[in-house]
Amino acid sequence: MSSNQSIPKIFGGRNLVIATRHQKEQVLRPIMESQLGVQVLLPENLDTDDFGTFSGEVEREGSPLDTARRKCIAAHELTGESLVLASEGSFGAHPVLGFIPADEELLLLKDFRNQIEYKAKVISTQTNFGGNDYYEWEHVLYFASQVNFPSHGLILRASKEDYSEIHKGITSWDRLKESFHHFHRKYRRVYVETDMRALYNPTRMKVIAEAGTKLISVIHSFCPVCEGPGYDVREVIRGLPCGLCQTPTQSAKAHVYVCPHCGHSETRVASEKKLQEDPMFCDTCNP
Repeated sequence: MSSNQSIPKIFGGRNLVIATRHQKEQVLRPIMESQLGVQVLLPENLDTDDFGTFSGEVEREGSPLDTARRKCIAAHELTGESLVLASEGSFGAHPVLGFIPADEELLLLKDFRNQIEYKAKVISTQTNFGGNDYYEWEHVLYFASQVNFPSHGLILRASKEDYSEIHKGITSWDRLKESFHHFHRKYRRVYVETDMRALYNPTRMKVIAEAGTKLISVIHSFCPVCEGPGYDVREVIRGLPCGLCQTPTQSAKAHVYVCPHCGHSETRVASEKKLQEDPMFCDTCNP
């Protein structure tokens, strides 16, 4: 089986279930159907909020990858389909750039028939993620204007840790004002945050699409031994030496590629063009 034949042989004509209730199929369907030759389906009665909510009332258990696997398994059990795609997003400080907010999107395509997983992750600074306590309507107006409201939704509640009453999916100025005064009358303050669910966040939807394109790139990376798809980095070896003091840094020195089909693996230099790290990323030179 050549690499040109492996994609249609493994994926062609199969149903692909996207485990979502937040309309992620809008950006993932065209990518998967055109590149893999699958037919995208949506599972009925799958509530992905059971696996965690961005607003915090349902805490995510385990890592993003663990959660994506649980979504895939649930969709597989509901539909009986053997090809399932799940997405899991995480928001917070950028892992390298510090306090800059970032959106980390993980996609997991699980092939239950062949017992193989294909993964892709994108970390993007293109996000409107944020939230704060507000006491004045004018300050809420300013925050809303900074996070692309009303094209991007907002969530309001009494405080960040109060889950007793939450107003989600707010996408109009009238509803925002009404919700603000509702909480302000009762608590004298309001916690306002961005709604990070994909259907209320076009910026996040674009990052999910980017992750979908990257997943296709991973699948189209073929093993040099068996020519199966998905030959990708399984492990990052850190320790790229500092260009000034030669101390190992946390930057990638090498990548370990593994084939999910035959198990072949090899270690490659992370970058032929970058054999030393800038001292600004060295804990010795720049503690």
